[in-house]
Amino acid sequence: MATRRPAVPQPETTGSTLGVTDLRVSVAHGQTAVRDVSFDIAPGESVGLVGESGSGKTLTCRAVLGLLPGGVRVEAGRVELGEGPTAVELTGAGRRTWNQVRGTRLAAVFQDPASYLNPSLTIGHQVDEQLRVRGGLARAEARTRTLELLLEVGIHDAATVYHQYPFQLSGGMLQRVLIAIAVSLNPDLLIADEATTALDTVVQAEILDLVGRLRRSHRLSLLLVTHDLAVVAESCDRVLVMYGGEIVESGPTEQVLNDPQHPYTQALMRVASIGDWSRRTLETIAGQPPAPGEELPGCRFAPRCPLAAAECTAAPVPVVELGDQRAARCVKVAVPA
Repeated sequence: MATRRPAVPQPETTGSTLGVTDLRVSVAHGQTAVRDVSFDIAPGESVGLVGESGSGKTLTCRAVLGLLPGGVRVEAGRVELGEGPTAVELTGAGRRTWNQVRGTRLAAVFQDPASYLNPSLTIGHQVDEQLRVRGGLARAEARTRTLELLLEVGIHDAATVYHQYPFQLSGGMLQRVLIAIAVSLNPDLLIADEATTALDTVVQAEILDLVGRLRRSHRLSLLLVTHDLAVVAESCDRVLVMYGGEIVESGPTEQVLNDPQHPYTQALMRVASIGDWSRRTLETIAGQPPAPGEELPGCRFAPRCPLAAAECTAAPVPVVELGDQRAARCVKVAVPA
């Protein structure tokens, strides 16, 4: 059985911070790497996106952020930030639109913080720059706000760190700085793509606690990308399980982790770092996930699935709605009466 920390206050479920509909991303030569991905995130909600390396998690996030690498493009679908009169369609958006929403309504934190900070500029200068250029603050106002942000993300000696350079800080401290920059202009949505993967266990827990506090204080929506189900169990209201470029299962975190319906989710649970270790040995999932762009008939997990039958590869497998916000992409899932 999966375990979780005490639940955070439930988010308001009215409205949508992010809506992704039938997203399809292609790589070189038109090969499809992400196919028919749909999900939404409510205001203040935390959603986990999990799966093995190569499952399409990062491509999905970079499509939402408009940061796909060269040769990769959104082939179909919609990505909409917000709804109603303030909604912004991000699919095919131009530079002006991206400049208006990145940092202000949409922010991101990635895995290696040192790669996203300028080694030749002080920490204070880099946080100030966001506040002055994007936030319109005067120099003195920006400095005051920067010190407040550094304290807010748990950097206690903020006045000293303000004048230091990235090489003088640890990985955990640098990640806190990036989070400070990300939330500095109170965005609606924060995307954290493997933001704690390179950190040790203690620092990882501290960063996750920090993100949880910021969610509540800033009323942030969060899309947390990870391969670690234990992180999702502690931090997310809902979970999306991704395999081979498709979402194969989704639903409230406790329900999905305690009663997984898709064979891939069940396999992930058997190899996950959560549960009762005294009653089982470490397992692996046999075989390899499909390469990005590789086309397979029917279920993309079928070549590795112990339950696979002829019907699994006969035709594309649709998503089965299971009720209570749950869904799974499997022919063997029982359809509710």
